[in-house]
Amino acid sequence: MAAVFAFVTLGATACSGQPGAPVAPSVSSSTSQKGPQREPTPTSQAATLARSAPVRLQIARIGVDTTLMDLGLGADGTLNVPPGGFPAGWYTGGPTPGEMGPAVIAGHVDMKGPGVFYQLHNLRSGDQVTVTRADGSKPVFRVTRVAQFRKDQFPTKLVYGNIDHPGLRLITCGGAFNSRSGHYEDNLVVFADLLASAR
Repeated sequence: MAAVFAFVTLGATACSGQPGAPVAPSVSSSTSQKGPQREPTPTSQAATLARSAPVRLQIARIGVDTTLMDLGLGADGTLNVPPGGFPAGWYTGGPTPGEMGPAVIAGHVDMKGPGVFYQLHNLRSGDQVTVTRADGSKPVFRVTRVAQFRKDQFPTKLVYGNIDHPGLRLITCGGAFNSRSGHYEDNLVVFADLLASAR
């Protein structure tokens, strides 16, 4: 898996490698790439948190409990993604979860078997995501939208652009696996907003 990020023109995540099993996201018509490309209305007025790196991600709905590594940008502007043995990571160039703006966490859908985000497509609006941060706080986010986008139509501004509240973006690959190119054809993005900033 390789991810591409830039504030204005790029943003798609391109996954490569051999899929462990067919991935069949159950994305409804209301959350598909053909849906309105706008930021969902915030679900709460939770207080914005100071900067603190995320160290753990938990999503009870799909059984995710993973540590997080730091992800930066490569010289070509692509987001460095977790190596094969590491499940997920967060983009250090953006906000940390709980700060104002969209925090970004990326994970593999598969890597010689199901990856940490293999079941990400099963999330629905209202599901909760908990992030543990280095300062001990555990902000909770509520899913507002699950959407799938073709990589050549990835809405960078929608996913990475400025927002007026603390948000979270979980990104992985989806759609069909193209054996010729060695990449999945789509990206799956979960949008979530800060619900509570529990310690």
